[in-house]
Amino acid sequence: MASFSMEDFVGHGALKELLPRLIEEGWDDVPTLKIMNAEDMDAVSMTQQQKDALEMRAYLHDRALLQYGDRLEASGRSLPQLLNLSTSDLSSQFGMKRGHVARFMDRKNACADPLPKSYMVSAQGGSHADKPSRTNSMYKSLSSANFRKMSVTRLSMRSTGSNDRSLEKSLSDLRIKDGHVFRGIVAAGPAEPRACGCVNAPPVTNQIAPYSAIENISVQKLAPEHKIAMERLVKIRTPPMKASELWQDKPAIFLCMRRPGCIMCRAEAYQLYSKKPIFDALGVQLFAVLHEHIESEVKDFWPRYWGGAVLYDPGMEFFKALGGGKLLKDKFLSGFLLNPIAIANYKRAKAIGVKQNFKGEGEIKGGLFIVGSGKSGIAYQFIERNFGDWAPLAEVVEICSQLQNHYLNQGEPSHEYEWSSSFVTSSGLMSL
Repeated sequence: MASFSMEDFVGHGALKELLPRLIEEGWDDVPTLKIMNAEDMDAVSMTQQQKDALEMRAYLHDRALLQYGDRLEASGRSLPQLLNLSTSDLSSQFGMKRGHVARFMDRKNACADPLPKSYMVSAQGGSHADKPSRTNSMYKSLSSANFRKMSVTRLSMRSTGSNDRSLEKSLSDLRIKDGHVFRGIVAAGPAEPRACGCVNAPPVTNQIAPYSAIENISVQKLAPEHKIAMERLVKIRTPPMKASELWQDKPAIFLCMRRPGCIMCRAEAYQLYSKKPIFDALGVQLFAVLHEHIESEVKDFWPRYWGGAVLYDPGMEFFKALGGGKLLKDKFLSGFLLNPIAIANYKRAKAIGVKQNFKGEGEIKGGLFIVGSGKSGIAYQFIERNFGDWAPLAEVVEICSQLQNHYLNQGEPSHEYEWSSSFVTSSGLMSL
């Protein structure tokens, strides 16, 4: 799986000399850099060589082939020209392995879950063509530099601005579709019997955690949000802080991870962070939460699989809140080997090229929280019932969109709000 490190992404090619300008203009993380369109490239005075390099490296990043970036860029060929080479040429000229050649030539299927097709709008407003081209496949609706610098109030879906309409259109592929049964404000994977019905899935709470369960949690920042030329880890141990300080001004997503070396946890983190431009546009922060601190594991995880901030929850309070006040645990035998859903989750993660290790405690279940700003409370809570269950991205984006609309319509709430009655029911969405 390709790294979210900006240094790894630009490599030693034509983009390296442009890094200071990219930092100045706010193109300082990989997901945001990958959505530049032709207008944005011209605004930072990109040469054609640099445009070709960005197109090619974004394509390689989506297919976990970034290790070939410098060699392919040094050839002087553009991405369309490289895709027209034979498999033998790719192997002999660039040392590309046979399996990697097949992945490179597959123009439709990326290892990482790509941004929705509706993001792919050409700089001239045309539709996305089959042949990759940086002029017709940039994600224009979220990439405008002016759009990214707008205040949250300018991002209202009811705004008449063209960028706001583009955002609404772009989010459509990640919105709840007709016929979808929303899992509710407290969501979890299915609880199917295991081992031919001899083993039952562990019960999970159907009550959203009260705000008091997370308000006073003490956390420690192990890694900041990754930017260009940033140290790999916080060199000086940061003092503990109240987690509520993190969502005081902006809503936040907290991805509570069972184990940062777990293949399924890494895959979920990668897929979620790859959508960072969407959450940036919605004014939502991203945090990964660990319940144990193994420095080597944090180094392997950040920023390769996750470029956002990493927090350490020594009291496991986020994890207890997911379980209704107690930790949710499962055994390797009953929870994985005898659980077809967990095995399917493992295969899904393995298929997108994620590596793994077995360091650390792996029986404590994780999940995801979406917390509103101020003291508005928990808007969404997903529980990892089966090893490797992911919060449905469509639901996560939908809740974040509704959070934004709620704040725009009613202002920042100063007290705990009854999200469960305002946002969703078990059978579908409710309008605000």
